[in-house]
Parts: sequence; structure tokens; C-alpha cells
Amino acid sequence: MKAIIVDDEKHVRDAIKLLVRWGDFGIDQVLEAQDGLDAVRQIEEHRPQLIFTDMMMPVKSGMELMEWLQSQYPSGKTIVISGHDEFELVRHAVQYGGIDYILKPIDHEQLAAAVEKAVSAIRREESERRLQQARNIEMNQLKPVYWDKILSNLLTEPKLYSQHAKALDAEFGLGPSVKECRIAILSLDTMSLSFKDKFMADYELLFFSLTNICNELLSARASGGPRQGIAYRYWNSDSEAILLLYGGLDQTPALLERIREGIRDTFRSCFDIGVSRVHPFPEGLAAAYLEARQVLRRRNLLIREKRTLIAGPGASAPGSRQLSFTDYADPIRLSVQSGSEEQIRRAVAAWFADVRKLDYIDMEQLEHWWHEYNVVRSRWLAELFEGDGLRGEEEHNAPFVVPLDEEGFLSLDRWEQQLVRSLSELSRLLLSHQRQDSNVIFEIAKFIQNHYHQDITLQEIANHFYLSREYISRKFKQEFHVNLSDYISGIRIDKAKLLLLNPNLRISQIAAMVGYDDEKYFSKVFKKTVGVSPNEYRKVNQP
Repeated sequence: MKAIIVDDEKHVRDAIKLLVRWGDFGIDQVLEAQDGLDAVRQIEEHRPQLIFTDMMMPVKSGMELMEWLQSQYPSGKTIVISGHDEFELVRHAVQYGGIDYILKPIDHEQLAAAVEKAVSAIRREESERRLQQARNIEMNQLKPVYWDKILSNLLTEPKLYSQHAKALDAEFGLGPSVKECRIAILSLDTMSLSFKDKFMADYELLFFSLTNICNELLSARASGGPRQGIAYRYWNSDSEAILLLYGGLDQTPALLERIREGIRDTFRSCFDIGVSRVHPFPEGLAAAYLEARQVLRRRNLLIREKRTLIAGPGASAPGSRQLSFTDYADPIRLSVQSGSEEQIRRAVAAWFADVRKLDYIDMEQLEHWWHEYNVVRSRWLAELFEGDGLRGEEEHNAPFVVPLDEEGFLSLDRWEQQLVRSLSELSRLLLSHQRQDSNVIFEIAKFIQNHYHQDITLQEIANHFYLSREYISRKFKQEFHVNLSDYISGIRIDKAKLLLLNPNLRISQIAAMVGYDDEKYFSKVFKKTVGVSPNEYRKVNQP
């Protein structure tokens, strides 16, 4: 903090310098001036927060200095130190913001109290100023978000306009005099990869930058007349910036070309823009948005240039829907089952060979193919994994992301590579899953061989291996070509045959040893399996 002592008498200046304990108040620089004119010069240069001044000085008096301070430097706090106690001088000091009026000779305690009072006022105002600055910064950050959300809601609920009409008029000139509008959508779904990478970590900054450029060109300053529109982030979409146009609508194409040039000059990148026809405001906002979005979705993505597409006569027509991914699904499915990446590559190439023959592909067509792919993929999972599900398989019902080249244009080559990679990974997961299935079935068979003498059931096996009874039965039959119950019986009968060779073991003992509590039931099962009773088998096979 700085202070300045203004007095034409040097001994007074020296006395003040000695009497005040400057360090206690955080004052680290004390300036001196011998009259009001010298004080003005130094105050303008050094901006001291605390001013001590005499009232009666040559050249420029203290009274004149205080008048100047109030008009030119009101943040400074002034303490008057004077040898005159005239009422007019005191009144003048109070009128022009003096903190205190101290008479000479200077009283040490009175001076310290005045300095304490002035420094407290300086610190309090500085704290309030910092708080207000913080609030202003916060408001400036929140204000664009607030308006973005209000304007976004208007596109789906135009009736909300009446609630915000006065504020919109004051902020953007979007008042009752506005009767018509157009909506332009700046589409980010086909921005160049370098541009996307630049803002990948901060999409907020991307929208802030784009809308700032657009709003600068839509402002009254740029048009030389009324504001022509508002640019804002559309909160219902991650890939759209909206331009609500309501001034000079007959000049929309030229305006949008200036905006495209501004973006290109700033970012070295271009975007497609979809534009609605003129609609009534505000009731036509929803229809205008849908119209602008539709013209974007139906643009031909095979055209390698970024364009402004305006709805109406001559706007792009929808592409053909005759080519269906489903017609190519069976060969692709077989290639996945084969486990051969080369087979997968050939099957996918056959599909893309016909895709490349098309002269028109739009966003609707791409999303239609993506939907078809997800449907057949789900069917494949159900069939290939036989209802058990694919553990670890990611969900593929996410929105379609256009496969782009470096410049932001549709790349069928990249899409083909992505599809081959996805299907190859699916094939590897399938083979791994099949191996796991085989392994677990053999583990079950080993479990049965070690526990055949116990009363094991299918439910107990299912609980032990955390699998369903139906799954175990189906997979076991596929692997061993015999029902699980017959497999258990076969092991028990084979073990019984060996035990029957021992003449010292009774039939009831052998039955219990191989898992049968009922001797008669054991004999019945043995005869059905072997063709003779246990006793007959023992007689025939005695050494």
C-alpha cells in the first residue's frame, strides 16, 4: 500500500512520517508533495491509496486538491491536517470525502486513529471490490449458459417465449417487433479430425469459440443496423450450434457465407450448415429447427465439400433405401463363425463393393444401416452364444458416429476397416467363448468322475459351477453326445463292473459304493445297461 503527504512545510511532512508506524498498516511506500499541483502529478503516476493533505498551500490548495480527488480519484482516502479550524474548511473536507480533520500541532494518537480508520476503509472496499469482481466473473460465465438453455428450450417449447420476452428484447433485441425467423444449424458431426482433436478435451471451449465468432458477425456493429440473430449452443444435441436469425432474412445466404469465412479464417476448418425457410416467430421455431435438421440429415455425404443447405425447392432429396445390410448378413455371419479374418474381410468387402456404387448416401441411410447391423448382430449373439450372452461384449446400440477422413468427409474405407475390426474381435470372442464352454463341460465331467459315488443331481452341479441346468444339459450333450444322467449312470456301472470282480463284496455294498442306496434299483439299472444282472455278470466274469 502507498501513501502521500501533501504539505508546503517540510517539517510537517517529516513529523507525519515519524509519527505513523507505517509497517503496522501495510504501507510500504510514502511519497511527498509540496503543493496540490505536485500531488496531482504524483497521484496520477503512483496511485497511492492514502492521502494526507494541508488545506492552505500555494499553487493549488488542499481544497482544490480534494475537489480533484473526488472527481478523478474517488478511491483514495484523504486525511486533512491543517493549522486552521474554520468551519468552512472543515465543511469542505467533509463534503469532499475527508476521513478525518486533524489540527496542528499533530496529536500522535489522533493521527494513528485516523490512519487506522482510513486503512480499514481501504481494505473493506478492496475486499468488496474483489468479491464483486468474483461475482461478475461468475455471472459472465453463467450468463451465456443461461441464455443457451433458454433459447434451446424455445426450439421445443416456443410458448415459453412469453415468459422471457422482455429479457430477450433487452439482451438481443428479440422483442415483439420480430415476426419472422429462420433457424440455421451448424453441424459438428463432420468436422475435421484435426479440429476435433484440438477441442477433444474441452467441448465447452469449442462451442464458446464458434458461437462467439457467429455472434460477432450477427451483431449490430457488424451489420451496421439492428442485430441479425443469436448464435448459441443447443443443449439437446452434442453436435449442433444454433443460429436463430431474425434480421435481414432475405440476406441469409450472404450472412452465412460471411460466418463460414469467419470460422474458416479463425480455425482453418469448415462446417456444413442447414437452414430452414422463413417461419413465424416464435410459434414456428420448432418447425424451423426440424426443417433445418432434416436438410442436414439428407445432405449427400459423398460430396467432398462443406456447404450451406437451404430448405425449400431444390433442396437435397433423400437417398435410395434399396440397399440393405440385412441382405449381406448371412455370408458375414458365416465368416465370423469361421474364425478367419481373411474370410471376414472378403465378406465385408462384398457389402462395401455395392455401397461404393451408390451416388447418394445421407445420414438417414447411414443410421438405417447401423440399425440393421445392430439387429442382425443381436440375433447373431443369441444364436452363436446360444442364449448364454457374450460376457464382456460392449453395447452396440450407441448413436452412429460417421466414419470420417482427416478432412471431415465420409470415408467408406475407414468404415470398412472399422467393421472388419469389430467383426474380427467378435469372432475371436466367439472362439474364446467356445473354448471356455468346452473347458467347463470337461470340468463338469471330471467333477462327476470324482463324485459319482455320491447322490449328485443336475441342480447340485449347476450350483457348483454357477451355470443354469438348461445350459449344462445342452452343452454336455453337444460335447459328449449323451445325456448327463446317462453319463453318470455309465460311470457308475463301469465302476460296479470292476467291484463285482471282488467275490468278497456283497451286491448291496457295491451298489452303495457306486452311489445307489437301493440295491434293487441298482440291479435294475445294471441289467438294463449291461444286459445281465449283477450276479450273472459276477458268475460269468469270475477269474
